[in-house]
Amino acid sequence: MGSETVILGGGLAGLSAAHALAQAGRRVRVLEGGRQVGGLARTIVKGGFRFDLGGHRFFTHDADIETLVRELLGSELLTVPRTSRIRLRGRWIEYPLRPRSALAGLGLGTSTEILLGYARARLAQRIRPSPLVSLEDWVVAHYGRSLFELYFRDYSEKVWGIGCREVSAEWMAQRVQGLSLGQAIRRAFLRRGPDLPTLTDHFYYPRFGIGRIAERLCEEVERCGVVNTDTRVVRVRHNGRRIEGVTIRRGDKEQDIGGEAFVSTIPLTQLIQALQPHAPAEVRATAARMRYRDLVIVTVMLDRERATDQTWIYFPEKDIPFGRLHEPKNWSAAMAPPGATLLVTERFCFRGDATWNAGDAELIDDTARHLERLGFLRRGEVRDGAVLRVPAAYPLFEVGFEERGRVLHDYLARFDNLQVAGRGGMFRYHNMDHAMASGLAAAGAVLRAAAASDEPCVAAAGAAS
Repeated sequence: MGSETVILGGGLAGLSAAHALAQAGRRVRVLEGGRQVGGLARTIVKGGFRFDLGGHRFFTHDADIETLVRELLGSELLTVPRTSRIRLRGRWIEYPLRPRSALAGLGLGTSTEILLGYARARLAQRIRPSPLVSLEDWVVAHYGRSLFELYFRDYSEKVWGIGCREVSAEWMAQRVQGLSLGQAIRRAFLRRGPDLPTLTDHFYYPRFGIGRIAERLCEEVERCGVVNTDTRVVRVRHNGRRIEGVTIRRGDKEQDIGGEAFVSTIPLTQLIQALQPHAPAEVRATAARMRYRDLVIVTVMLDRERATDQTWIYFPEKDIPFGRLHEPKNWSAAMAPPGATLLVTERFCFRGDATWNAGDAELIDDTARHLERLGFLRRGEVRDGAVLRVPAAYPLFEVGFEERGRVLHDYLARFDNLQVAGRGGMFRYHNMDHAMASGLAAAGAVLRAAAASDEPCVAAAGAAS
């Protein structure tokens, strides 16, 4: 099957690429290492409860992506109002901030301190601009040290697991959600106008969980293509100029698969490591210095109708082990049985650390204890719990990652039949719509290359799995 495009990874980026290629009449095969498609945007079902791998909303300014999702989901796609809060210094603060709620939550003294710190920082940057290398540099220069110490320092270190001087300022260009708080505070205190695009008052959400987007993409791809789950890519074979095929593992069996074109959405560093023959030593050494931040999802199921009235709640303080919480039933009533609800918490970690290695029962009990202390539940209401460990959830944007990323991308550019896409595959902070757009862009590159070589696109109605 020489004209087949092989796609590594069955998340939104990979499935979007596969869908576009299949629609164009190209044979496609998707290789997904997990038991279900969706990657970071999949929905877990347990005992009548549904939950995603964190608080995933769908919102986009890309009309083509919105049209695609609407066509896939139809009446399943709900419009959900956004209501969220932050817990700071034992107080609940509305997010995005409005002037009145900010003053009530932060107090006049703290609010004044933030404003003065902001003014000093902006003046300093005008008089004597300093290079912005780290996250700390960027936040202090744009919003002042008071706001940095109030929120950004603790929350950023909780999320990334390293000091703020070790996180690159360049990640701001990739629209990182955690930093939108500063923008919201600036707007609340200093100017009027509409909410920022990332702080829209409404978003879209599928009735049965965010994973339905990937599931519907998969269904469409399987009309004429192949999606293999529980299929791990262990080697990517090449001749120095082109990718010739991949070796996959299912259980204890390996199999070689060929193809004409390849789209990789697996973690960029994993792709480099899988290349056979090996990439040059300096390339492999560069890849080894690029890290991902991992995630542990701890879900607590409750015998009560609702626990909150919020879509998200953020916890920057380090005495609380999770950084964010959401209640899926506030997004769709179908996410929990009648008379019950669930709370989903996110713990940022590294594989192999104490959080990652903790037992499920320990994590559920610890989470329930903190949630009870915060007033979200009574222990007698806890029906069940679930723990899901998510590797490579976030690229870790350490100082110097830009140059290291260029080294890897420049090396991969030598393979004229390989495209990379997605958050992990490109080492970029992609939202769902960005991931889908990157998949469509990869598919477009494959089709242009095929057209340039006068390769016919053959429908794969009879493709075998």
